[in-house]
Amino acid sequence: MTFLLVGALLLVSLFFNGLGAFSLYRFPDVYTRLHGATKCTTFGTLFAAFAVSLFSVIRFFETGEGRFIVLLIHTLIAAAVLLITNATSAHAIARAAHRSGLLPARAVVDRLEEKEEMKGGAAHD
Repeated sequence: MTFLLVGALLLVSLFFNGLGAFSLYRFPDVYTRLHGATKCTTFGTLFAAFAVSLFSVIRFFETGEGRFIVLLIHTLIAAAVLLITNATSAHAIARAAHRSGLLPARAVVDRLEEKEEMKGGAAHD
């Protein structure tokens, strides 16, 4: 029964990671592609981490081997690092795209540009 839950978590992970890959193909500009890929793959990868964590806990209680606790710790560390680095890298890529002058495919209000104009046209760093 519990291995069915692990399999279900892996299927959910596969679904969301697939949506993230599809968003790279389907969306029109760097900002929407970045949003779709970042949100979906973060969610999908966390479900994979939940599946590995559940598997390692189940196997630890079945066998008593310490290697499954090590697997659990490594998985939790990887999930924490993923949460931090995925959002940070997405922000850095979006900021670089904005600073290089890439505009979104659809007309949007750019509040950052308005603030820079109000400051007297401060130069980009």
